[in-house]
Amino acid sequence: MSRRVLITGANGQVGWHLQRTLAPLGDVRAIDVDQVDLTDLNAVARTVRDFAPGIVVNAAAYTAVDKAESEPELARTINAAAPAQIAAECARTGALLVHYSTDYVYDGSKPAPYEELDNTAPLSVYGHTKLAGDQAIQASGCAHLILRTTWVYDIRGKNFLRTVLHLARKKDELRMVGDQHGAPTWARGLAEATAVILGRCLQQNSASGKWPSGLFHLTAAGRTSWAGFAQAILEEYQELRPEDGSGEFGAPLKAKHVVPITTEEYPTPARRPRNSVLSNSQVQAAFGIMMPDWRDQLRLAMQDALRR
Repeated sequence: MSRRVLITGANGQVGWHLQRTLAPLGDVRAIDVDQVDLTDLNAVARTVRDFAPGIVVNAAAYTAVDKAESEPELARTINAAAPAQIAAECARTGALLVHYSTDYVYDGSKPAPYEELDNTAPLSVYGHTKLAGDQAIQASGCAHLILRTTWVYDIRGKNFLRTVLHLARKKDELRMVGDQHGAPTWARGLAEATAVILGRCLQQNSASGKWPSGLFHLTAAGRTSWAGFAQAILEEYQELRPEDGSGEFGAPLKAKHVVPITTEEYPTPARRPRNSVLSNSQVQAAFGIMMPDWRDQLRLAMQDALRR
């Protein structure tokens, strides 16, 4: 079995961290849109074929949730057709495909955390295209790990954490949706958990010649609302920020408080699930993964940012 690992979406939040966490596993090649156009399915297949990896980690996706409502075909090509092409190549060679999915495949009407066997019912184009990608991978016959996660953020890139800090420097008060709930998940924590899972997959493959395969939820533990997440960001920032700090992760904030509002008070082109909390029980049972609480992850992320 080849110890080559191909990462797509290298410059994304998760992909950037994967390059570091997966480096000990073998010969890692990370590519982004400047190396392969995900809308060119022949180029996608050729890239996988030429590198001949034993593992492909697909961290690339069309993630502009609201914009997808007006670009459904582009979102479907990147989120469904491209993963299907990668899966076909993996099925041909026996490689393992790791693919990241989303809580947006659910409609959010369940009061309890979602389990892997719960019915899917996406509310948005983005959710529909991500579900189509999951289904194409499952139908391909390739060994696969589909990891559904939620509310991913990082200290780099475009995401909720950085948006909150940007707004808090300009406004005296922030207004954020308080009736949608999920588990904010740090991209580095997700990449580190992926590395642990793949290490155990490699052990199993070495022992049996087979890959484990299935769909799993993988998020931080606990739950909060967008308003609660924003308030926690302000609190952690204020507590950890050095008094003489400057720059993006050091300058003082004007806003100290977040006012929760309803989904109806903040209309968006794409509908979001009210409940995005996913259960990690299956990934814990299969791989021994214990994800930390979202607030603990947030503090580690902020500490990492303020050290820079």
